[in-house]
Amino acid sequence: MQKYSICFMSFFFLFFFSLFNFFMVIYFIMNNLVIFLEWEIISFNSMSIVMSILLDYMSLLFMMFVSLISSVVIYYSKSYMSSELNLNRFVILVLLFVFSMILLIISPNIISILLGWDGLGLVSYCLVIYYQNIKSYNAGMLTALSNRIGDVFILMVIGWMVNYGGWNYLFYLNFMSNDFVMFMVSMMIIIAAMTKSAQIPFSSWLPAAMSAPTPVSALVHSSTLVTAGIYLLIRFNLLLVDTLFIKILLLLSGLTMFMAGISANYEFDLKKIIALSTLSQLGLMMSILSMGMPDLAFFHLLTHAMFKALLFMCAGVIIHMMSDIQDIRLMGGIANYIPMTTICLNISNMALCGIPFLAGFYSKDLILEMVSMSSLNFFIFLLYYISIGLTMFYSFRLVMYLMINDYNLLSIYNLYDEDFIMLKSMMVLLFMSIISGSFLMWLIFPYPYMIYLSFNMKMMVIYMSVLGVLMGFFISNMSIYSMNKFLVSYEMSNFLCLMWFMPNLSTYGLNFYFLNMGQILLKNIDMGWSELYSGQGMFMILKKYSIFYSFFQMNNYKIYLFSFVLWMFMVFMMIIL
Repeated sequence: MQKYSICFMSFFFLFFFSLFNFFMVIYFIMNNLVIFLEWEIISFNSMSIVMSILLDYMSLLFMMFVSLISSVVIYYSKSYMSSELNLNRFVILVLLFVFSMILLIISPNIISILLGWDGLGLVSYCLVIYYQNIKSYNAGMLTALSNRIGDVFILMVIGWMVNYGGWNYLFYLNFMSNDFVMFMVSMMIIIAAMTKSAQIPFSSWLPAAMSAPTPVSALVHSSTLVTAGIYLLIRFNLLLVDTLFIKILLLLSGLTMFMAGISANYEFDLKKIIALSTLSQLGLMMSILSMGMPDLAFFHLLTHAMFKALLFMCAGVIIHMMSDIQDIRLMGGIANYIPMTTICLNISNMALCGIPFLAGFYSKDLILEMVSMSSLNFFIFLLYYISIGLTMFYSFRLVMYLMINDYNLLSIYNLYDEDFIMLKSMMVLLFMSIISGSFLMWLIFPYPYMIYLSFNMKMMVIYMSVLGVLMGFFISNMSIYSMNKFLVSYEMSNFLCLMWFMPNLSTYGLNFYFLNMGQILLKNIDMGWSELYSGQGMFMILKKYSIFYSFFQMNNYKIYLFSFVLWMFMVFMMIIL
């Protein structure tokens, strides 16, 4: 019973904190309130290091969603991790993770942002290597090193902002946008956000982080770690003016969306398919953000958090039922055994695809209609709509493999029904996945968007969705011979399956060579020349002199005899001369 007490305490605290935040959001929006609290820690030569807290509708709304999802995930972990001996340690790690995210959300100060940012990176490493095996260690190292790049850029931003005499970036955003220093700051912030939100070329850590336990994946991929970069850019959105760097970000995020959609269609690991769908949605948020619509990015970030957490929880139940097997080719017909989980899985999948009147529809459809209205070039436009088709494609492929195809693992099997603790926690998210889209639309947009499109442009989303479903249906039904024609060639499918060789590039190209170079520098400089001429060198010289002096001190008789003979010789020489 002691083992579960911390689970229940954390669940109740976070759940009621979420409810409290909900009422605060309503109050803040109705009264148009913003609260800014500041506590000066140290003041030195006109530089003051302060701890600041910003409470507005955005930070409170995001906190509400983070605390709701984390409370449900901790309750879910009570059952999912029930055989874990160190359950308390796991829950404490998850709580640390959530509190780091909350610190990041309420910080208008770049130093306190760094605390939350680094807290997320450190705790995510501890959670990714939670199952202690070589695969988890490699994934954890890749995650930590990719995120360190962003941490370094945040530190450089802190250094650059010394020019302004303070780190409360909110006060400087208005007059900074045409300043060279601020151009540098915005570039560094964008690169930091790209590492945390796994945009190309930093995408490979996100599927690798699936080594973590499933409740952690549900938390990380919905509302915490990967959304930190998006949230940071939403806060810094005034800096994202029409520069070359923003256009590059738009291109990279569009390619991320496209690449993740294609890779998900070649993947057979259940958790990795869902992780790649997260990557695709992050590309969507980042691209709409780089087009200058932060409120839409924030809206999609919140709706996506709900159905993605639910999707991961359903995957956790399925993995449990299948005795820890994650390969979708071995699953099938699960609707007969776990009907309630299947309903949750289907609804969250439909919300992901943007099926009308579920959570994802409100944000996704609005984003695509705003994209259709903007004066983008044809390539970006194409990336958006093909990615929508690919989302339907891999979602329907997942449904085919899990529910429609036959069970493929054993001839004699005993599949059990769901766990009630898991089901109760999933019900909360199921409810939110259905209503959160319309509920947030009323809250965030008090004014209507005026969208004026031709009939075919308006129906373009439907056309691409139907095309995606048909492709998913036909290709999942193909026999192995016709499948080979679809795969085009082994090399091509290998390239698409391995995320355009990004894991190889980031593991061997970035991390391996940098770590190797670090080892060579350590060996040659720290343990080589600098040792020879500083630490070890001084030690050897002192040792040699000390031995020399010791010889004189310890051999008195010989020295006196030698000095006497020398003295006599000198006297004799003087007499002769």
